[in-house]
Amino acid sequence: MESTHQVSEEEEERVQVQQEPHPYAFHVSGPRNLANLNWRDLISSSWKNANYKRTVIACFIQAVYLLELDRQEKHLEENALAPKWWIPFKYKLTKTLIDERDGSIFGAILEWDRSAAMADFILIRPSGAPRAVLALRGTILKSATMRRDIQDDLRFLAWESLKGSVRFKVALEVLKSVSESYGSSNVCIAGHSLGAGFALQVGKALAKEGIYVETHLFNPPSVSLAMSLRNIGEKAEFVWNRLKSMIPSSSEEDNVNNDGEKTLGVGLKSWIPRLSSFKNGGFEVGKWVPHLYVNNSDYICCSYNDPDGKAEKFGADKENTGPTNVQVAAKLFVVNKEKQKFHEAHGLEQWWSSDAELQLAIHNSKLICRQLRSLYTGATPSQATQGKTQ
Repeated sequence: MESTHQVSEEEEERVQVQQEPHPYAFHVSGPRNLANLNWRDLISSSWKNANYKRTVIACFIQAVYLLELDRQEKHLEENALAPKWWIPFKYKLTKTLIDERDGSIFGAILEWDRSAAMADFILIRPSGAPRAVLALRGTILKSATMRRDIQDDLRFLAWESLKGSVRFKVALEVLKSVSESYGSSNVCIAGHSLGAGFALQVGKALAKEGIYVETHLFNPPSVSLAMSLRNIGEKAEFVWNRLKSMIPSSSEEDNVNNDGEKTLGVGLKSWIPRLSSFKNGGFEVGKWVPHLYVNNSDYICCSYNDPDGKAEKFGADKENTGPTNVQVAAKLFVVNKEKQKFHEAHGLEQWWSSDAELQLAIHNSKLICRQLRSLYTGATPSQATQGKTQ
């Protein structure tokens, strides 16, 4: 009798463990501030609300993390975690992006689900809701994906570029294809952490071709060895200029222009890429304005909030009286919370949290200026014309 009683208790404990919800289940860790929306709410207000849009897009990125987790844990359709993160918003999965190096899922295309919307008497796609979203996940520290994820992390750390990764090529091809199918104004790309790094560089590559896709970047990486070396170079150049101004030169007359003004030598000029050449035939400031979401307690992305960028570098008046007079290169949303642990500050959950307190930075970030510099100096008129006809 005692052994039978012990077995029954073990079975009850096993059943209780099985019934405990997964910590990543939508109803456990998903947004709390979303009520059951009717068709009037969806059409009239929700997608036009910046907080709602941020919440939904962050949930889509979480779904990509869970698509890979479902794959690793071999979840079946009935217990899969990922679908619960897009179904409530009337979207469906149409494509997964696979890393051929390890077979992992690093991205997904989610499209507006017209059938599901019709079932709830939502006859048209709400204004502001993208037709398709390309969502890209960040690093997952599990054995099945850790090697390739960290390889791309180190790629960015060393070169501040992800173009050498197979993921960049796949994401670029997919986003371009979707943009051609639905129109770039109906498409959105978003990513978190490493995924935000890919999203930024893929969005920038398309912008160079004149294809402007709405872009949302959560905790984008901002720390790299290449950037640090450039900072050292810029500081060394500044010191050299100061020293040169104090030391008379016998060849000053050789560096005078037609107006009698002193100029820098040609070799010295090549050290500093200038941002004054923003006005070109290939790109105009304001055509592609990515949205960046950073937390000052997150050392991976906090450098984006460096206010040293000069507003006048983007063609704005030097006497800047407010954000309306500045042609911003990006919209930067910042969270400031004291005594916040790194895993919270870098986490995706904060972006759908009901207590998220975001501030829109009114300055042009120095790092954003650097990241987007090639847009204003590298595009050609022929590239832009070709992109606009697609």
